[in-house]
Amino acid sequence: MNLYHLYGLIFFFFLSLNVSAQEDQIYNAIDVFVARPSAKALQNLRTVESDFWKNSKPKTKDELLAIVVLNCNKAYYENQFGQTQNAISSYEKAWQLYQKKKLSDYDIIEFCLKPLGNLYTVLGDYDNAENTIKQYFFIVNTSKNYPDAQKQKFAAILNLSNVYQSSGKISLAIELLEKTLKTEQLSNPQKGILLNNLGTNYLLGFKGSLMTQDLYKKAENTFKSAVKYLENDKNYLENLSNSYRNLATVSRQTHRFKIADSYLAKATEIFLELPNQEARKMASLYYEKALLLFDERKHDESSKEITVIFKTLLPNYNSTNILPNQNQLYAETVLVDALDLQGEIFKIKNPKKALQAFDLSFYIEDLFMNGLVYENSKILMQLRSRNRTEKCISIYNQLFRKEGKTEYLAEAFQLSEKTKSGILKSYRSNIKNASAKEKQLSQELQNLNNSILKEQQKADSADISILNQLIKKQNESMLSLKKIQSEKPNSISENLDLNALFSKLEKDKAIMIYYFMGVENLYYFTLQNNRISLNHFDVTDAAIPKILKFLDYYRTADVITNDIVGYNYYGKRVYDLLKLPSNLNYKNLIIVPDGILNFLPFEALITRESNTTNFAKMNYLMNDFKIAYNTSANIYLNSKPVSKAKKTVLGIFPVFDKTAFELRYSKKEMKSIQNNFDGKYLENAHASFSNFKKEANNYSVLHLSTHASSGDIEIPASIKFYDQEILYSELYNLHINPDLVVLSACETGIGKLYKAEGAMSIARGFQFAGAQNLMFSLWKVNDFTTSVFMADFYKNIKNNASYFEANANAKRDYLNDKSISNAKKSPYYWSSFVYYGSISVEEKSANYIFYIVSLLIVIGLFLGFNQYRNGKSSRDSQKRREL
Repeated sequence: MNLYHLYGLIFFFFLSLNVSAQEDQIYNAIDVFVARPSAKALQNLRTVESDFWKNSKPKTKDELLAIVVLNCNKAYYENQFGQTQNAISSYEKAWQLYQKKKLSDYDIIEFCLKPLGNLYTVLGDYDNAENTIKQYFFIVNTSKNYPDAQKQKFAAILNLSNVYQSSGKISLAIELLEKTLKTEQLSNPQKGILLNNLGTNYLLGFKGSLMTQDLYKKAENTFKSAVKYLENDKNYLENLSNSYRNLATVSRQTHRFKIADSYLAKATEIFLELPNQEARKMASLYYEKALLLFDERKHDESSKEITVIFKTLLPNYNSTNILPNQNQLYAETVLVDALDLQGEIFKIKNPKKALQAFDLSFYIEDLFMNGLVYENSKILMQLRSRNRTEKCISIYNQLFRKEGKTEYLAEAFQLSEKTKSGILKSYRSNIKNASAKEKQLSQELQNLNNSILKEQQKADSADISILNQLIKKQNESMLSLKKIQSEKPNSISENLDLNALFSKLEKDKAIMIYYFMGVENLYYFTLQNNRISLNHFDVTDAAIPKILKFLDYYRTADVITNDIVGYNYYGKRVYDLLKLPSNLNYKNLIIVPDGILNFLPFEALITRESNTTNFAKMNYLMNDFKIAYNTSANIYLNSKPVSKAKKTVLGIFPVFDKTAFELRYSKKEMKSIQNNFDGKYLENAHASFSNFKKEANNYSVLHLSTHASSGDIEIPASIKFYDQEILYSELYNLHINPDLVVLSACETGIGKLYKAEGAMSIARGFQFAGAQNLMFSLWKVNDFTTSVFMADFYKNIKNNASYFEANANAKRDYLNDKSISNAKKSPYYWSSFVYYGSISVEEKSANYIFYIVSLLIVIGLFLGFNQYRNGKSSRDSQKRREL
């Protein structure tokens, strides 16, 4: 039995000396269960709890505390028996009850919050993990006589570093650990535990740079120091085992396989000294062994170790087919790792079997995803599947080249599509079917999250007590929302209807180029003429540097004009690299970008190099195609056609007169739009966020001419209204449905970039709010040239051009405008704005000729029938007239 649970039972014993009969039933049930715990006995404990709520309806705080104690013990053993999701639910129930009823006299941190935070981390629910840890850290720091306060503070720091490490915030983890080791009074075991974490973060952090022997040595020495601090204390055997495992990892990565094997043997030997080893931790050790054997190219032996993992974690596993059945699987990271490794082994000789293994991993990650509430955690979970998706696409491509079956290309495309803007797609789908209560809780959760972000942005001046209150309220809303969502069936994303996609492309007279940015290759699908093709190129050599070099020309306004020859050269190199079509049968091009391609102005790529310095005469891709972008094929397929109804504009023009933020040409931009469209134009103080929210649903076009920022890794993207700056995530709850949103501001399409999901930008905020058609910028835009471009854009719309055509025409008009100097015709000034959305235009139910013909036929039939009626029934008519 775990030591702290033994202490807990002693506590329960003393507590039960002064309890009511009802409480006594609960504590007796706990005692009976703990004496002989089993998966079957867990059900008896659940029944006792259910009956207690049903029959007794506890009212006193002591009775409610008994339920809290029961759930904490139930959760501990649910986790021991591999029922992780059940364990989380039990801990959540205990914590919610403890908070709501303001209970006390129980170590809620030790027996509930610490294990709950750790389980959140294991399942990739990093937002909940971080919030839970921060809550108990706050409790310890604000309680005068909290028992073992130093121990709990240490646990909070350690577990928070684990969250940072697991969620990719390596620099934050290293900073936290190094600072704690320097400033806090720590015991030797505590130093060893923190050094163990620190070494792991060194290893993970180095992956982003060129890994050298010196860097490996730094990590290795950190693990060795951890061993020295831990090896003489028998109470920290598990931590000591982890240190040896980490030393094995360093040795394996540096191809010192014999040394790695000896370290791993030592780690296993120490771990087996522990009483009641947890199954998942034992399975994790087997996985390390399997990984080492794989790296030694001992594939059969590695596969045997994977079989042991399945036997350890899956009670009904049958090794006959090596792979487990899908219905045996549950949300467990070690299972995902084992299946992925087995897929790598199969890939060498049996690629179709490898696809089956990877498919099971995808299935488990869907289970993980269904248990998540926070957007950030969902994005990180989606990212985990990217490497596996790339491997599957590679296999499908090989199978196609070997067997020539086009269904392999279709499968590769479907798999790529599942990771493309998955969070945005699922949000749009869920919001349609959500109940009023679910929508309310989602909105509350988002508002609280925004308040937390804004308070955190104050850095050192942030109020910790305010943050804790916000996190506490957020946790309450999250638990309520999670309960509603848990009662719904698990959602598994369905495949895209490829036939419908081809039909829409044909109707739009369009070609689709669809990119998937992997670690090793950039894959691109071309969809046209009811066919799909797949190609790729290596991104590990000069490919990405060429793209980055081209993007660097848009760093400032003068970079292109100072090196026109270089721009021509790299524009052509990137055009060749991306293999864009030269088939001019269709003039409409749909681009679905990925990774850094989200920031690329495809229109400004060079199709043929020339010696001209005249920007208007250069050979841009824009001259061959009218280009529209989309975040995914699914969003393109389901986009509503552009309305042909009369356009009305809500214009937001803060202008910021006589301030450092003044937009001098914004008024000119406003007047040019006013000349073409009716609407409401809010200027200066009237251009407030509250006025925008109030009016947004009353107009078909929303035009915002203001300042915006892309933010950075820590600071979210934001947009300025006259009265306040709004984070991109604050736009989520607007619930608008405009025909078009125009973001006439800097960097509205730029933000923290995630592969697959895209940029966390202002444009994304409006997409979540309900906007389907958007025009936004990819870098800082010039006030004057933007006003000229927007005037042309709206004139084109007035002349019945569709939005994406108006965008293309306005760019060409701008280049042909003789009043604009050559320097101002640099692509920097006109290619910033990109259009994402539908290229279809709303159709009338039938054409006018059909109406006219139909009307003549009806008139003819009516006259004929009338004549017939007058000849045959005149008497009846006369009778009716006489009545």
